[in-house]
Amino acid sequence: MQHGDVDYMAALEAMVGVLKSWAREGRTDTYKSLSTAVAPEHRVHYHGRMMSLLLADVCRQDSTGPEPMLSALVVNGSSQKPSDQFFELAVSEFRRRDPDWSWERERDAVFARYRDVNSP
Repeated sequence: MQHGDVDYMAALEAMVGVLKSWAREGRTDTYKSLSTAVAPEHRVHYHGRMMSLLLADVCRQDSTGPEPMLSALVVNGSSQKPSDQFFELAVSEFRRRDPDWSWERERDAVFARYRDVNSP
């Protein structure tokens, strides 16, 4: 799988589906659980670069403008917080620079956005 190829786009679509499902359930889960949820069709190692690329593209696809970053639902198993790459993306690309911003608020905003079972 390479960034942007057919397999990548299929994995991206699968990942968006899993994360929207988690959002409707009001749950966070680990990178490892996300990796497992998109397998065996898509082999995305939870510690790999492909996971980071996919999650960034999930946000770019789903979180245009002010919408919350869907990847806020994915956390490290031990820290129970997103990776450093999430925070870097939040600041650099999604301009989350307000001193009151937190990933917990971002996560809660994702839950609120997808609370309606009929959300796309």
